[in-house]
Amino acid sequence: MSWLMKKRIHQIELFIKYPKEVQQEVLKKLVNTAIDTDYGKKFHFDAIASYEDFRKQIPIRTYEEIESDILAVKDGQQNVFWPSEIKWFAKSSGTTSAKSKFIPVSKESLIDCHYKGGKDMLSIHCNNFPQTKIFKGKGLMLGGSRQINQINAESYYGDLSAILIANLPFWVSIRRTPDIHTMLMEEWEEKLDRIAHQTIHQNITNISGVPSWTLVLFKKVLEITGKQNIHEVWPNLELFIHGAVCFEPYKQQFQELLPDPKMRYLETYNASEGFFGIQYKNDFDDLLLMLDYGIFYEFIDMNDFNAGNMNAIPIWEVQEGVNYAMIITTNGGLWRYLIGDTIKFTSIEPYTIKITGRTKHFMNAFGEEVIVQNADQALMKACEATNASISEYTAAPKYMDNQSTGSHEWIIEFAISPDNEQLFKETLDEELKKLNSDYEAKRYKDMVLLFPSIHFAPKGTFYQWMKNRGKLGGQNKIPKLSNDRKYLDEILQLIS
Repeated sequence: MSWLMKKRIHQIELFIKYPKEVQQEVLKKLVNTAIDTDYGKKFHFDAIASYEDFRKQIPIRTYEEIESDILAVKDGQQNVFWPSEIKWFAKSSGTTSAKSKFIPVSKESLIDCHYKGGKDMLSIHCNNFPQTKIFKGKGLMLGGSRQINQINAESYYGDLSAILIANLPFWVSIRRTPDIHTMLMEEWEEKLDRIAHQTIHQNITNISGVPSWTLVLFKKVLEITGKQNIHEVWPNLELFIHGAVCFEPYKQQFQELLPDPKMRYLETYNASEGFFGIQYKNDFDDLLLMLDYGIFYEFIDMNDFNAGNMNAIPIWEVQEGVNYAMIITTNGGLWRYLIGDTIKFTSIEPYTIKITGRTKHFMNAFGEEVIVQNADQALMKACEATNASISEYTAAPKYMDNQSTGSHEWIIEFAISPDNEQLFKETLDEELKKLNSDYEAKRYKDMVLLFPSIHFAPKGTFYQWMKNRGKLGGQNKIPKLSNDRKYLDEILQLIS
């Protein structure tokens, strides 16, 4: 095991040293593999000899533009956009869209991307902490809540975590808990109760899951056991692997429930479409973009994107500090696919990133261009100033009318309420001004944006809202920012 870990770290160091060459080789392999597919013939893959050819011949696509092809494969057609048989489809959790997406999952994307990412998480942890005892116990997987659903005799769909769990290699399955039946249960509240009862007497050394839902599990475990913190239940727990949402708003709660200073946290960037990034250094929060998972990356400056200019560039042309929309070409058959995530490069030697939000998850009703990263950082500062801790939040514009200037409206649920509510509101507003010059300009003398309207929601509000929508658990996420009021108005109605 140690030899395999060290070998993989050496491979990671190679793509860090030669990023352009590795990405060019990935692109070449992807094009050559799919040259005889329907897409390969339609877009003349046989004539692609360089990145420039690739960029000219294949258009950038959204899900809606390739949906008919995906549904054709879902109905049984093969060799449409990828040559190997595709019989698994990851049903997206749909953060803001009520419409589900079905992302094709090939054998190659399972083995060379998702599972490779899972192994790399352990390699990186063991490399950073050689004294680890992670393999002496079991890993608790807090996966999705959807069962595997059969489309036809050959095809299945579920959320990504369910697909990964259903296809786990035996050597992983024997080191994981709870049992597969429990992990794939549909009813989330019953599932949490069963997971807690199954695992409280096991030697849990690592946990992987979405922070918000993991906290719900922790509280259930403490309720059952009567213990004061999680280390009293699982004394050998040393690693929490997390992703999907920003960890900062939850960090204080985790530190209170996991007070052992030896506790480690590892952030990942994993989606239905692929596994993209892992926190590489223990004292460095940014994510290393993994360049040898069979994914070729391109990026569009968000200023261009918002202007309708789809001028994509490869990784060797990106700059630090620019907000980019990410485009992926994958070994699951997605070609120049606009995934909807936005990122910033914090370094280009190596290529490390921070997730800044979504192309559709921002507030820009008045030209303020507030992104999720701005909101998370401002809220963190407001919490520090008022000794508060946030459970969940969402925000949307409050539009102008004949009587009033516009503003932003927030709903915030606290784990620990601020000791000074007015100071919290003022700090949030001031920090947003510091972080975002467009917001600051619109707030100048209240000319475009008034002081934000902020509602402090009772505990359990967001949980109940997600439950009402049938979105409890797993990969389901609270929409943080939106340019319309649909979800904010639903939650306002709930708390009123």
